[in-house]
Amino acid sequence: MSSPLLTLEHADIGYGDKLIVTNVNLQITPSSRIGLLGMNGAVGDLPLIQGLRKDSELLNIGYFAQHQMDALDGNASPMLQLSRIADPKISEAALRSFLGSFGFSGERMDTPSESFSGGERARLALALIVWLRPNVLILDEPTNHLDLDMRHALTMALQDFEGAVVLVSHERQLIASVCDELILVHAGQSKEFDGDLQDYATWLRQARIDMIKNGQQPSAPVQSQVVEKPSISKLDKEAQRKEAARQRELSRPIRKNIEKIESQIGKIQPRLVDIEALLADSALYEANRKDDLLKLMNEQTELKF
Repeated sequence: MSSPLLTLEHADIGYGDKLIVTNVNLQITPSSRIGLLGMNGAVGDLPLIQGLRKDSELLNIGYFAQHQMDALDGNASPMLQLSRIADPKISEAALRSFLGSFGFSGERMDTPSESFSGGERARLALALIVWLRPNVLILDEPTNHLDLDMRHALTMALQDFEGAVVLVSHERQLIASVCDELILVHAGQSKEFDGDLQDYATWLRQARIDMIKNGQQPSAPVQSQVVEKPSISKLDKEAQRKEAARQRELSRPIRKNIEKIESQIGKIQPRLVDIEALLADSALYEANRKDDLLKLMNEQTELKF
């Protein structure tokens, strides 16, 4: 990957002649972990009205949002949709293994996606994006339809992702686990938020109170000030980001080991349940079945410890 991957200079963004945010200056590098904060509807997929956008020749954006799920081919199965974007030389086994890592198994791989739940559609859309190996991931509420296990898996995967991440999410834990830079999009401006997520929650509560007092809807723009915090120099912030990136790299082997252990536990647990059911059978304790009993108890001990 080259650096920077994408740069915006004095960019004005909006719908036609209607400005939504002005004078955006943003640089995305491979180590960027950006959380976008703001009222609902403040972020979208829009062209520049004015300003400069510089893309690295190696830039490869993976963009996940609700409309990505809606754009899935309902008549096509996960296998068919993946095969459409995969190299024909890739084996079917490799494609099935990849889909399996996103929770698809058995007949679900070959089932038309029109019958899928919201969570299944979200997982399929994410799988298709990840297959293309982007170096910048832009994720707009990626966990809305995911269960707790998949949310945890996504968090771990984003921590291990070696490219840039730009994240929009109402889940504080996801932002806190993945992002080390916060940008507030508000009142036509885009600027770095000096506080943490607790400060943002305080700001958001006050913003909504001010809006209600002014007779505005909570999703409308509001003129409200960010909670003041001691000033932090750009040099200090850059040092903090570098340290966060270093800590992610140092903890990568530990997270990998945790994933490996969790996978092993997932495979062991069903067998332990089976053994406990067998041990509950009184016939197993008859004299002529001592060897079977001993074998099961030894296996149970090995699996537990």
